Formats: sequence, C-alpha cells, structure tokens
Amino acid sequence: MSLITIVLVLIVVGVLLALINRYIPMAGSIKTILNVVVILCVIVWLLSVFGLVNLGSLGNVKLK
Repeated sequence: MSLITIVLVLIVVGVLLALINRYIPMAGSIKTILNVVVILCVIVWLLSVFGLVNLGSLGNVKLK
C-alpha cells in the first residue's frame, strides 16, 4: 500500500469523524466512546499496514 493511500485514508477517516461529531447529536459519553473506538481501529490498521501486527493470526485464537 502506498504512502499516498495511507494518508488519504487517514484524511477521510478524520473528516468523517469530525462531521459525525459536529452534525449528529448524541451524548458526550457516546461521542467519546466512538472517538476512542475509531482511533484504536486506525492505530491497529496502521500497525498492520506497516507490518508490526499480523492480523491474520487472530483467526488462530481458540477460546475454551
């Protein structure tokens, strides 16, 4: 994945999150949870893009 694609995805996600926060009325706690979840997903995605986390290995996790 090219650096331009990564930057464009980050810009789109940031603009969408800002628009949701500004124009969709919701409680402050829900906005905080939404922001944290989106930021954590973006961080995990970036780590996987740069090869620091292997998300393919998550399918091998077995719960007893």
